[in-house]
Amino acid sequence: MDVSTSDTVEAGSRVKRLRSATAAAHDQLDRRVMAGQPFASLERYALFLQVQYRFHARVDPLYHDGALGPVLPDLDGRRRLALITQDLCDVTGRVLDEPRLRGDAIDPAAGLGWLYVAEGSNLGAAILLKEARKLGLSEAHGARHLAGHPDGRGLHWRQFTTALDRIALAADGEARAAAGATEAFRYVHRLVGDAFGD
Repeated sequence: MDVSTSDTVEAGSRVKRLRSATAAAHDQLDRRVMAGQPFASLERYALFLQVQYRFHARVDPLYHDGALGPVLPDLDGRRRLALITQDLCDVTGRVLDEPRLRGDAIDPAAGLGWLYVAEGSNLGAAILLKEARKLGLSEAHGARHLAGHPDGRGLHWRQFTTALDRIALAADGEARAAAGATEAFRYVHRLVGDAFGD
């Protein structure tokens, strides 16, 4: 896939189009997560961490993608899988095995959509961090992956979305990015269902 940057941002940004295309899937996921009451107890929070772990294990290879690294800022530095692993160890007292991914690798265009979901979840994690604190957790113990970037969540998100808007995608790349974002939301929805039950 041809991924490069452009000096201009297309009218009606890609980020806005992704937000619009995934609004229903995003809303469904938010409702499903909160229905699972992930902050009702440490046990339920541990289930939430398992969901986070499985999602980030799936998306983690994209942070090393040679096609995406040059066009997205500090891509490798945005990874959260190691933090989630530490949080799980804090909360459950055990270390999980290295994830073994199943299925096909995510292609770079669809991967932009998956990364949009992963990075957006970090933007919204400020609210989740407040709930985690009620369980006695913090950015240093059990809720590391919910911590904001030292430069601020908003700035870190804007740096990502500005770069995402400037990527020049060939042919059907835009549609594949939107499909990837929708697939990512649905994937997490399934993980939540598996973890918390129906």
